Amino acid sequence: MGIIISNILLCTGITVISYAAGNKVFKAYKKPWLNPLYTVTVFIMCLLTLSHVQVAQYSSGTGLFSLLLGTATVSLAVPLYKHVRIIKKNFLIIFWAVMPGTLTGVISIILLTKFLHMNKEIMLSLIPKSVTAPIALSVSQTLGGIPSLTILFVCISAIFSLMIGPFLLNVTRIRSRIAKGLALGTSAQAIGANRAFEWGEIEGVMGSIAMITSALVMSVMIPLFLQLYL
Repeated sequence: MGIIISNILLCTGITVISYAAGNKVFKAYKKPWLNPLYTVTVFIMCLLTLSHVQVAQYSSGTGLFSLLLGTATVSLAVPLYKHVRIIKKNFLIIFWAVMPGTLTGVISIILLTKFLHMNKEIMLSLIPKSVTAPIALSVSQTLGGIPSLTILFVCISAIFSLMIGPFLLNVTRIRSRIAKGLALGTSAQAIGANRAFEWGEIEGVMGSIAMITSALVMSVMIPLFLQLYL
């Protein structure tokens, strides 16, 4: 029991210190590519190496954060509930904006991997890259992809979308709060929705609902689509 508690305290300490460092770096430089999602990962990897903690040991000692992640995800329902009228009013806009975006991402991956002659396993790992990580993992495992690759692709896709998304919205002079939130939520998922909340609550709500809708589209339609296509 003492060993288990010591491991939990050690792994929790590594996580908290890494998050504090990553958050401080992000606030200091305000660069999208320094988002804590990525910098914290780097800090954790460095601390695990220095402390000689194995990945399996670290995973077993951080169950608390998995619980907190679920709680944080559920908390997104609060702003959604507050703006349920706006969601109902724009339901068709939301659906027809997010569904083509999600399906276009999937189709482009299939065509690109076939053009580059990548094997099927890599293609199946890439397909769920445009949805939030928990759903992407589930879809990847169901399809027979490599979960670790899927998470990597999800992170790369999110940070790339977060870097160029606001720029493209400015260049194209899109001012609609709904459109801006849907764009970031569909392309950059959780961190996109979080960025959208910085613009305003309406944008954040639209980003959150886009993230949820894209996950539903991926979970329900993609396995059926692949069964017909592959």
